[in-house]
Amino acid sequence: MTNKEIKALISLLDDPEVAPQIQEKIQTLGETIIPFLEESWEETLDPQQQQRLEDLIHHLQFEGLQQRLRVWRDSGGENLLEGMWLLNSYQYPDADFQVLNRAIEQLRFEVWTLLQPEMHPADQVQALNHVLFRAHKFAANTQNFHSPANSMLHRVLETRRGNPLTLCVIYLLVAQRLKLPVFGVNLPNLFVLTYRQEPPLESFYINCYNRGLVLSRTDIEHYIAQLNLTPNEIFFEPCSHLDIVRRALRNLQLSFEKLQEPAKAAEVGQLLAILTVEMVADNSDASPDEE
Repeated sequence: MTNKEIKALISLLDDPEVAPQIQEKIQTLGETIIPFLEESWEETLDPQQQQRLEDLIHHLQFEGLQQRLRVWRDSGGENLLEGMWLLNSYQYPDADFQVLNRAIEQLRFEVWTLLQPEMHPADQVQALNHVLFRAHKFAANTQNFHSPANSMLHRVLETRRGNPLTLCVIYLLVAQRLKLPVFGVNLPNLFVLTYRQEPPLESFYINCYNRGLVLSRTDIEHYIAQLNLTPNEIFFEPCSHLDIVRRALRNLQLSFEKLQEPAKAAEVGQLLAILTVEMVADNSDASPDEE
């Protein structure tokens, strides 16, 4: 369709008799029509028409997001930054992937300048902790724990405040770019990282919600015991990037539920369903909140 034809089509939304059919036609055109809908929104003074246009724009954006999430899933879900960016784009469709990428790369560079060849793992972690928690002052958002912004990577990078998962994701992305053996761990109620050392050295854990506090396996065992849970190897071993984005979506869904926004919670549930099609339930899903 030409630009003129698209604009003529959108103008027919004003006619209540044909509006339903026109909406269906517009939805088949996909996200490419969004700029025209936004332009029409700016030109109209009719609140009802603006609402119709907003609903259409959201529908098209959400459909596009679902498709991109399926592509990411089917590719193996290996690119964690891309997965978190897709989640981010639910609330912020215009969020720029390259802006996120540059922010992570800047943090990587700052840590890299502090690393030395053959540096002990504990010292490597201290270098990461210094840059993230001292120089940039990333910290737990304890004042507004259930804010959806805590699950939005670009907002956490801007405000330096997040939940356990997003703080760990930033730490993990930086560590991976430095080729450090750091991975996510799906603990109930608290997401942490693990540094996997070669035997006979024992691996250890990193709590980003407590400014990079280093924990031993015994500490994790005590934590599990305090929750009155049966120990499960899942609580100690690395999880996949797909697991991390699933958990981030559960956090976001919970945030909307607590804010009494059931429609958004339901949509996030749809996104989560895309990533759980072939998922086998495990104990890590028993306590998804408070992450």
